[in-house]
Amino acid sequence: MANRWGIPKEVEEYVVNRDLICVYCGVDFSKNHDSRKTKPSWEHIVNDIRISTIDNIALCCISCNASKGAKLLVDWLDGKYCKTKGINKETVAQVVKDALKKPPTHASPPLSVAPK
Repeated sequence: MANRWGIPKEVEEYVVNRDLICVYCGVDFSKNHDSRKTKPSWEHIVNDIRISTIDNIALCCISCNASKGAKLLVDWLDGKYCKTKGINKETVAQVVKDALKKPPTHASPPLSVAPK
């Protein structure tokens, strides 16, 4: 049975065992952190709730999750938050590197402008 986020139980179990640190910034989830921001949270690497596979579901810290929001992964990695924290295509976890190799997926279709 899926959890409240619609993540299948077997995917949830796999990801919990795989992602012992934030897939983006590398914060260690096994340590007792004082800040809520460093606790793990569920992440859709590609922001599409319909993709609930081990290739798209990951654990990241609440801080990275809040920063990324609905941004495309490549856009987020190019932003100020990632630059400040030293997060880039080379430093992220393998599951994220693999996602970056795939063609970009847009959260919503691009807007088209009707000719005048």
